[in-house]
Amino acid sequence: MDHISVDQVIRDHQLVDLTPEIPGTALITTNDINRPGIQLAGFFDIFAFERIQILGKVELYYLQTLDKETCTKRFEKLLSYPIPCLIISRNLALSPEMVDVARRHQVKLLGSSMNTTKLITRLSNYLEYHLAETARVHGVLMDIYGVGVLITGKSGIGKSETAVELIKRNHLLVADDTVEIKKVGHELLLGYAPELTRHMIEVRGIGIMDVKSLFGVGAIKNRTEIDLVIHLEEWDNDKDYDRLGLDENYRTILEVKIEEVKVPVKPARNIALIIEVAARNHRQKMMGYNAAQAFNDRLIDYLDEEYRDLR
Repeated sequence: MDHISVDQVIRDHQLVDLTPEIPGTALITTNDINRPGIQLAGFFDIFAFERIQILGKVELYYLQTLDKETCTKRFEKLLSYPIPCLIISRNLALSPEMVDVARRHQVKLLGSSMNTTKLITRLSNYLEYHLAETARVHGVLMDIYGVGVLITGKSGIGKSETAVELIKRNHLLVADDTVEIKKVGHELLLGYAPELTRHMIEVRGIGIMDVKSLFGVGAIKNRTEIDLVIHLEEWDNDKDYDRLGLDENYRTILEVKIEEVKVPVKPARNIALIIEVAARNHRQKMMGYNAAQAFNDRLIDYLDEEYRDLR
C-alpha cells in the first residue's frame, strides 16, 4: 500500500489518544519520522510536515524555556501545517493551551510510554514494512533449509505437487499460486500469501487442501525472505542445459536481483530432491563456497599440470 491511516497506527502500537474527538483519518505516506525541534526554534523554511511528528523530552524542555506567548505562537505555527499526527513520548504532558491549539487545527495528539529513540525506531520499521513497494507473482513460495525459495513455471508444470512433496520432507509452505512480495529497504524481498489463500494449496485432481490442518502448524510459515528462484520448464531435447553451474542467472523483482535456477522437468526426475539440493547449494554459496567454481579451478590446475608434463 502507498498509505496508512493514523487510526491503524494507533491500533497497532497501542498509542494513547489524547484528542479522541478528532478523527484519525489522516493518511501517512512516508516511513520517515520528524522531530520538529528546529521548527519550535522558529525555522520553518524547510519542514517535512507530511511525516509523523514526535515530541520528546528535549523538545518539551525547550518549550518550557520560552515565555508563554512565544511558546503558543511557535506551537500554533507548527500545527498550522497539515501534519498527520503528533506523538508525545515518555508519557509526557502538553499544557492545556497546546492541546487547545491541536483541537483548533484538528491535528491528532497521541501519547506513548516509550522513550523517543525506541519509539522512532519502532515506527520507522513498521511504516517501512507497511508502505513498502509490492508485487504479485504466480508461483509457490517455500522455506527450505532456511532458504526462501520461489518456485515458478507455467500452469500445470507441477509446482504445487512438488510443494506437497517438499512439505512431506518437513519443509515449510509460505504461499501457493499467488505470492505477494514486499520490497523492504533496498535489497530485501519478503514474500507471503494473500489472506484468502493463506495455508491453502491446490493440487489438480484433488482440489484445495488446508496444509495447516493436514500437516500441522509445523508445515507452514507466514512469510519469508526470498533468496532463490527455481523456474520449472519442460525438458527440451534440443536445448543445452548448464551441467557445471558456472552460469549464474538472475530474476529481477521490484528492481532487486535474485539468483534463478532453471530446472527442466521430465518423467523420472525427482524435482523435489533437485530443489532441496539447489537450496543447500545456494546456502553454501552464501557461506562462501561455490562447488562449481572450486571444480573449475581444480580442472584448470589439472590441465596446467598436464600441459607442463607434455612440454
